Amino acid sequence: MNKRILANGFEVSSLGLGCMGMSEFYGPRNDDESLRVLSRAVELGITFFDTADMYGPHHNEELLGRFLKTGSGTLKIASKFGILRKPGEYARTIDNTPVYARTCLEGSLKRLGTDHIDLYYVHRLNPAHPIEDTIGELSRMVEEGKISHIGLCEANATTIRKAHAIHPITAIQTEYSIWTREVEDQVLPTCKKLGIGFVPYSPLGRGYLTGAITDSNQFGPGDFRAALPRFSKEGLKQNRRIRELVTQSAAEQNCTPAQFCLAWLLSKDENIVPIPGTKRLEYLEENVGATAHKLSQRSLLAFDNKLSALSVYGDRYTQEGMKGLNA
Repeated sequence: MNKRILANGFEVSSLGLGCMGMSEFYGPRNDDESLRVLSRAVELGITFFDTADMYGPHHNEELLGRFLKTGSGTLKIASKFGILRKPGEYARTIDNTPVYARTCLEGSLKRLGTDHIDLYYVHRLNPAHPIEDTIGELSRMVEEGKISHIGLCEANATTIRKAHAIHPITAIQTEYSIWTREVEDQVLPTCKKLGIGFVPYSPLGRGYLTGAITDSNQFGPGDFRAALPRFSKEGLKQNRRIRELVTQSAAEQNCTPAQFCLAWLLSKDENIVPIPGTKRLEYLEENVGATAHKLSQRSLLAFDNKLSALSVYGDRYTQEGMKGLNA
């Protein structure tokens, strides 16, 4: 697989792997199957794995820690701090104070079984906590060798500039896909200007854009999509035209809808590295196939022109989940 440099010399595979769903939010977990997916990802050339302390909570970092002990190649691990949840609850508070950042880092290092984290993100931002103080503490962690690079999640352009002035930011991670494009207005231009990489999460629209989700009643226990506005009965109906456009465009490009969605992102810029999440081998292999499809600028422009005529129905999260977005 080709490599890409996000920023500051941080080189990763052109496609990463989002590991969240291996622990929760998308139904029951199966650690043995997840470990097989992680192993296969390495075989396919993926070197960039994304986790967070709140996934589980803690289970996802522990799972990756188990995998890292197998010595499966030289991997780049990204983790995050800042969201506090009680086990079994979706409700959260946001804390990105320096003291909490330090506590979280030590916990993540222990669970991952490593002495450093390659990319450490502020998962969500609390406006009551000055970003300058948070980045100052993360900068000290870099000096100590406990983290190599600093990132922000769901930050707005003003916050990105403030943070970057304190310490070079390597990556911004925010939801970005064919049906979530708000970052194109200010965030992506700011990243371009400052030379910061961008990591889109949920690049497949949580499965909707692939055509896998057609009925709001098909979600099983523990699948948080059942509560999301875009996956309500009305949401699925109103957003159907976007899914149909993806399906049609994928056929024209001789690829699957999932591969088209990823190729669309990969074609936007050379320092964009999507992290589609999956806990199933067949989806992993399908996603990796996207790296063989590059959309021409002409095809990209033609698709975007058609897309601009369509509107998206519903917020991407519940009200609780919207905390800390674009902060």
